[in-house]
Amino acid sequence: MTISEKTAKLEKLTLCSIATFSAESKGRVIFEEDCALRTCFQRDRDRITHSKSFRRLKHKTQVFLSPEGDHYRTRLTHTLEVSQIARTIARALRLNEDLTEAVALGHDLGHTPFGHAGERALAALNPAGFKHYEQSVRVVERLEKDGRGLNLTHEVKNGILCHTSGTEADTPEGRIIRWADKIAYLNHDIDDAVRAGVIAQSDIPKSITEVIGNTKTERITSFILSVVNNSLDGNITMDKDCLEAYYALSDFLFSSVYLNDYAKFEERKVPHIIECLFEHFKNPDYLPNHLKLIAEKEGKETASCDYVSGMTDHYAVECFSDIYIPKSWNS
Repeated sequence: MTISEKTAKLEKLTLCSIATFSAESKGRVIFEEDCALRTCFQRDRDRITHSKSFRRLKHKTQVFLSPEGDHYRTRLTHTLEVSQIARTIARALRLNEDLTEAVALGHDLGHTPFGHAGERALAALNPAGFKHYEQSVRVVERLEKDGRGLNLTHEVKNGILCHTSGTEADTPEGRIIRWADKIAYLNHDIDDAVRAGVIAQSDIPKSITEVIGNTKTERITSFILSVVNNSLDGNITMDKDCLEAYYALSDFLFSSVYLNDYAKFEERKVPHIIECLFEHFKNPDYLPNHLKLIAEKEGKETASCDYVSGMTDHYAVECFSDIYIPKSWNS
């Protein structure tokens, strides 16, 4: 018996009855022989972690555009925090941690430069629209490895696709990510906003802190405990009081941080940069070879959208500058 087979057998002995077992995965689009060391979900986790799109997350905005402080979140640190919260929930519920972790690590691979401002700009420009969760699936299916994709399992791709709103994931592990994502970003966005001086900890209404606590640790713990205690049947949710506190906290952040003129001042420049880059890279001559093929088969707008959405904040600004800003002439 191989190590991966022993792991799959151990899953049957230790995970709860509603967990997703690696031996029962719906598999990959392209068949692959099983790995002797890792289950299919462990392999997916590793493929995501070693991908170029995962590494680029370290230079993509979470909330504050290109912050200069070392301790502000990026899209990568957000992803790692989501993964940690999701694994905590999965372990407590005796669900498949490997599947949970793979979905968490891949959920934002398709996010644009400049955070949701970049996403809104691309959605307005691309005739087919743009949603980062759909692009995350496209990254792992169509764009990674120079167009070959990562050939991930159905369960991981489904969890990535369904991590925001609307249709829920097929698996309880995938459904965990929706709440882990919310718990992570609400709490680290408060942390970053306090660090930036946009809000003070004391600004959070007492009606919220009385339910979930005053500190980041207390809030995260309250939310996780609520999810664990109310999700034993696989329907991942919180109790009524915590749900109300979550939505009240979300409303507070929208009014105080996400729509704050001071915090979002630089975002007014984003649509122009994205539009200029999108129009420029509609010319396939400027695209990498694997995207030239996409331009030929799926259209130049799709190929340009793929390229621009994959850029980091730094690279997008650098490209814009190289293309549109005149250079000094040297004799």
